[in-house]
Amino acid sequence: MSTPVFDLDLLPFAALMGVSVTHAAPDRVEGRLVVRPDLCTAGGILHGGAAMALADTLGAIGAFLSTPEGKRTTTLESKTNFIGSAKVGSTVVATSTPLHVGRRSSVWTTRLETEDGKLVAVVTQTQMTVE
Repeated sequence: MSTPVFDLDLLPFAALMGVSVTHAAPDRVEGRLVVRPDLCTAGGILHGGAAMALADTLGAIGAFLSTPEGKRTTTLESKTNFIGSAKVGSTVVATSTPLHVGRRSSVWTTRLETEDGKLVAVVTQTQMTVE
């Protein structure tokens, strides 16, 4: 068994959803989510809240990794543009990168795509640094 890239025990909701973090660094965080029926809305389509939670998780990890030791972050604002859908049984691949990293806040953009590259959503979030 491989060593986890990021300890999801720190993020129990992400673990509950089944988020898998495949890369975690201050300049890029990547993850995956298998679209299960309990994460869907009508018609077996990934619920928007689940998509947003995946993006929020990855952006938060990136913000945390790019803040000074001993500090935390919290989501201050998030905006999602839904472009396409992800059907039950598919896997959503997400990549989060920073647009800005400052002392008090950072802004992250996350692209969610199906495994075949179809764009599902683009999320921009602001993370605030807290003591």
